[in-house]
Amino acid sequence: MKGTFIVTAAPATTTTVTTRKAAAPLVVGTVGPGFTIRLSRSGSRVTRLKAGRYTFRVSDRSTAHNFVLERKRGGFERSITAVRFVGTKALTVNLTKGSWEFYCRPHERTMHGTFTVT
Repeated sequence: MKGTFIVTAAPATTTTVTTRKAAAPLVVGTVGPGFTIRLSRSGSRVTRLKAGRYTFRVSDRSTAHNFVLERKRGGFERSITAVRFVGTKALTVNLTKGSWEFYCRPHERTMHGTFTVT
């Protein structure tokens, strides 16, 4: 038996590094039952958060309410859930310094809360 072969340089190796953003801290909102609305983190009522990315997970238990997140005097307003919606929805938001509020649009006078971002 007889054969030949050719030696060449080894192929260049490439390494791909994938970096993932750290998961945004979770803030939990609840609407209903009845005329209740709440925002908590790690089981405690939210009154103050540090500026940064957060995931708001809202559990809406009533077809008569919704959950709105708004920055006072800042041009940010998002309805996370809609009136007639029952279930859970999530939204990741970059919170900036200032006063923020959350409320049920149809019942804003009685169903609302505020927190400060520092």
